[in-house]
Order: sequence, then C-alpha cells, then structure tokens
Amino acid sequence: MRSHVKVHGGGDDIEKVVAQIEKEEAQRQKVVEATIDQPSRRVNFTLTAHPFKDELIMLGGEFFDGQKTTVYGDMFFYNINKKTWTVVKAPGAPPPRCGHQSVATANGKGELWVFGGEFSSPSESQFYHYKDLWVYHIGIKKWEKVQVPGGPSSRSGHRMVYGKKQLIVFGGFHDNLRDFRYYNDLFIFDLGDYRWSKIELSGTIPPARSGCIVLPTSDNKILVYGGYSKERIKKDVDRGQVHTDMYLLGPDKHDQTGLRWKSVGVKQSGISISPRCSTSAILAQPPLAYMFGGVYDEKEDDEELEGTFFNDLVALDVEKHQWRSVNLSGKRDTKDKRRRRKQEGSEDEEDEEGGKGMEVVDPTPAVTTIDDGIFTVTVGPAPVTSSRSNGDPKNDVFVPSPRINPGLTVKNNVLYLYGGMFENGNKQYTLSDFYCLDLHKLDEWQKIIEDDVSSQVWLDSDSSESEEEDSSGDGSDSDDENEMDVD
Repeated sequence: MRSHVKVHGGGDDIEKVVAQIEKEEAQRQKVVEATIDQPSRRVNFTLTAHPFKDELIMLGGEFFDGQKTTVYGDMFFYNINKKTWTVVKAPGAPPPRCGHQSVATANGKGELWVFGGEFSSPSESQFYHYKDLWVYHIGIKKWEKVQVPGGPSSRSGHRMVYGKKQLIVFGGFHDNLRDFRYYNDLFIFDLGDYRWSKIELSGTIPPARSGCIVLPTSDNKILVYGGYSKERIKKDVDRGQVHTDMYLLGPDKHDQTGLRWKSVGVKQSGISISPRCSTSAILAQPPLAYMFGGVYDEKEDDEELEGTFFNDLVALDVEKHQWRSVNLSGKRDTKDKRRRRKQEGSEDEEDEEGGKGMEVVDPTPAVTTIDDGIFTVTVGPAPVTSSRSNGDPKNDVFVPSPRINPGLTVKNNVLYLYGGMFENGNKQYTLSDFYCLDLHKLDEWQKIIEDDVSSQVWLDSDSSESEEEDSSGDGSDSDDENEMDVD
C-alpha cells in the first residue's frame, strides 16, 4: 500500500543486527524511567490497556520520512488520570518491531505478551520477520523471552487475542521479495504450561490473509473478518484481494484433545461495510466491538491506485454478527437537557443506555486490485465530521481524521485512539494525535493531544534511491505494508 518500494535482501546481515540489539538489551541491569510529553509519530504499534491500573501500554511501531524508516522498540505507559506519558526501559527487552501483536493478562502482577512482527534497516534494503514470543512482567518490570518449540512461523500482520488463559494466533504474512506467503493457520499458546499447539481446522476455513479483524467471543470462539492477501499472476504482477467475509472458529465439541477446531462461514447483518483493510478493532462492551479507519485502494488506470482513507467508527455485535453505525450526539447544553426532561417527566432512556447512538440500517464480495509495482496513492474523499441523524449542521461533531493502523484500545468503557498514518499523493503522514470517546455517552471525541501534520517534514525519496546505508541499530526500521502487504 505504500508508494515507495521495499527491496528485501541480505538476510544474514539483518539477523546479525537483530541479534546484537537483543544481546545489548539482555545486558541491561536496571530499569530506567522518564516522563515525556508524548511518544513520537508512529504507525503499526500496539496500544494495550493495563490489566489493573488506569494506564495504557504502547510498544514499538514505525515511522517513514520519505527516505528512511525507523522501527521502534520503546515502551510507554500512559497514566489516564494524570494524563502523563512515561517511557520505560526494562532489562531484557525485545528488539524493535512493528506489525506485532500484544495482549495483557492479569496473571501474576500483570503481564504483557508480545508475538512476531517485523524489522528492517533504514533504507529497507534488508527485512526481517520475527517468530519470537516475549512476556513483560509488569509487576517486577522485567522482560522474558519465552523459547518454546512448535509455535507459528515468522510473520507479521497476524492477529492475537486472549481467552481462557490462552493466546490465540491467526493468520499473517511473510515476504522476502523473492517469495511471499499468507497464512490461515491457527495456534494456541497455553499460559499454564507454556506450550504451543497447532490447531487442526475443519469446515469452511478462511482463506489465508493478513491484517484481518479477530475478536474473542464469550463462548471461547473467535470471529474473523476481512483482511488482505495477494497471489502472483505472473512475473512482477500480483493480484491483491481485500476480504469482506466473516468466519466463526471454535473448539470441536467432539474432540477431547483441544487440538481440533471447526470453522463456519457467517452471514453478516446490519449496515453494509465498504471494503477496506488496515483497520483497527477492539472488543469493548461484550458483545460489542468497535472498528475505526482503514483504506481501500482503487485502480484508476494501468499505473495508478487511488486510496480512500476512512474515519468512520463502526460497531460490531460479535454474537449476532451485526454491523451498526455509530452516530455521536455531540455535547448537549445541560440546562436545555434538564428543562426537556422536566417537561417530559422522564429520563431519556436512549441517551442513558449502552445502545445509544447505534443504528442498524449485507456484506459485499471481496474486491480485487492489480499490483504491478508502480503506485501513486492519494487520499480519497473521506469526511472528518460526523453528523447527528437530524441533519442539523449545528450538530456536526468532531471525528479524528482518516487513517490506517492506529492504536485502538478500551479502558473503563472509554475508547482510546492514537496515531496511525494516511497518504496524500506520494507523501505519507504519520500521526501522533491522541483521542478518547466515552462509549456510554457516545457524545464526542475528546482531544487529548492534537497534531499539526504540517510540521512533519517529508523528504524526497528520489535523492536517496541509490543509497544503501543499512547498518543500524536501535530504533531501526520496517514497513508493515509491502505494497499492500497489510498488518
């Protein structure tokens, strides 16, 4: 999906860089913490709610300035009540990565589990996928690399969720330029006995994909929606596919081993969702999940793709498989609301219940594009405001700008959104803005940190195409999307 081209190669060199970074982190003896204004611009990172405290945990990500990619390995804690950011450097940290997955559990004094992702050198001439599993012990502020055989192969763009003391990993992709592969395999890591198991799937199995939505259900199943994959048509020509299908995967009730699951295709209901990839989603108020952003690339002619970036907030009932639009009400005048209630003689139930702002108004078939290695991607028309249903212009409410792969999480029934990326012509703008939305009120997005994208400097890549400076260290680089390889 990116407008610049990544050249992979030199695998041994990049492996040495990764090994050296890991070795240096293992030698760290003490925890170093510092309060900062905020994390730098980034995309393809993870944002996870702390299992106990009113905090959010950010890990990794990447930034591209037109010439150089930087992949981050830093970890931040955001204190919701104090509105402060703290960067934490703890012993034994994993190497920098993006396109990974993180989940938090309440085990011990709290744990943050991290699997996979990718890393590249600054010019992206070398590229590396991870297959490692890490756990950050939040209580003692120490990282541990969990070296257990039988896990998923190297990948990024996969999805990982937590349920019944298990980590469940689905899908993803691996690309080394010479060959690429998309996955539809399913693995479970048991947090009790630290054991990986590959699950045998039967039934209607989802085609291989990356960057999909995977959400846990109350009965220990997972719901899989959308994503992206591609196949080679001929030399230098690939066919990409944006998936819009949905599947329900769960344990086979006739199997006693726990190693066999069944998969069924699911009929979607509610509003129609336009095709897109690179969205972010989170389960918030079971059975409701929320999805924000994404992009759909449309072929204009033989050499150009035009990308439409989205900023709509959509709710999904994971039990009914039903999509709902989310209409924000906007702030109301307290006196007017009190006066109206007095006149009506009752509370406004629709405003006070969790279903407020939800509107149920048929899934569409998968959409294909042709990838021939030459791209000019521009921002398509996407609204930046959301109106109330009465159509009154005075009731327009602010909505964060269109973007892909932002951090999205929920804490105390409040939805948090950070960063991401959008494209304008051949330029990429990586964001560092931060918002929250009360999911009970569904009134308006609150601006925690605003972002002036005009301050971001974009460097002309033409001047650096011949440069091969790829040594590099700490902070390194990667690209979650290799011409539509989606995380």
